[in-house]
Amino acid sequence: MHPAFSVIFFTTLIGAAQGLYLALVTAEVLTLVGQVPAQQPRSFYALGAAISLVLLGGGLIASFFHLGRPERAWRSAAKWRTSWLSREVIVHPLFMGLVFVYGLAHFVGWADTPAHWVLVALGVIVCLTLFVCTGMIYACIRFLQEWATPLTLVNYFLLGTASGFTLASAFSAWAAPQLLGIYAPTAIILTLAALLTRTASLVRNAGLKPKSTIQTATGIKHPKVIQKSQGFMGGSFNTREFFHGKTPKFLRSVKWIFLVLTFLVPTVLVSVGLATASAALLGLAFAAQYAGLIAERWFFFAQANHPQNLYYQVIS
Repeated sequence: MHPAFSVIFFTTLIGAAQGLYLALVTAEVLTLVGQVPAQQPRSFYALGAAISLVLLGGGLIASFFHLGRPERAWRSAAKWRTSWLSREVIVHPLFMGLVFVYGLAHFVGWADTPAHWVLVALGVIVCLTLFVCTGMIYACIRFLQEWATPLTLVNYFLLGTASGFTLASAFSAWAAPQLLGIYAPTAIILTLAALLTRTASLVRNAGLKPKSTIQTATGIKHPKVIQKSQGFMGGSFNTREFFHGKTPKFLRSVKWIFLVLTFLVPTVLVSVGLATASAALLGLAFAAQYAGLIAERWFFFAQANHPQNLYYQVIS
């Protein structure tokens, strides 16, 4: 498939935002049960929610660049009964609203009321629902074998939460150092878990065999069909939108880049940042991980082989 950077930025930004929100809620719950000293200022949660909201807003803006007619964006929510995309379109702004109210509650001092915990629980439910909606947009497409696996959904969740907790580690080192011992180890665990599941998906996809063949693509039953031409004098919608146009060597390079930047570099930097309580190193860890996530998401889209490419992209 042809990777669209608008979707790449959308999915990576909102994933980090969701992970950051879950990190904030984790600290609140641990404080409530006495596992973490109640020393965090209200501004920590309010500012954390604001950062999450900025990331969510950035993702929303990026998504508009993927629309052919942005003024008709509201119509994308019309098929919510059957479309995971429509459900995502509804859940995303709902989550933004809940994050805004969450931050406002801390800013004005309403975080100690029972209503606040109802809000927190609702926010967590909607956050997890958004992960499901985003992952299922791709996992439900059965004819794209690389996506049609539960690992797609698991990877979206783990990569989002890992980046969110890495960001929370850098934020806490600056604003609430007492939480660094919670956030940094969790970020490392989530990053390593994401490495395992993403590696599992790479191994799975490497062994896939196309269900379609050149014979089924063309309707010609002969066992030795050889394609000599695309059937086009120039490009078309099919050749632009369903194939990335890069060489296998380029794809291999991107794969190793995202494996190093998304998993190995952040694990080392977060470990050192935890030992030294360095906000700079932890911020660098998030920057490296986010750059790796952009490469990972590009590879995720590019690796998916649309069946039509058997006909249009053999000769390109």
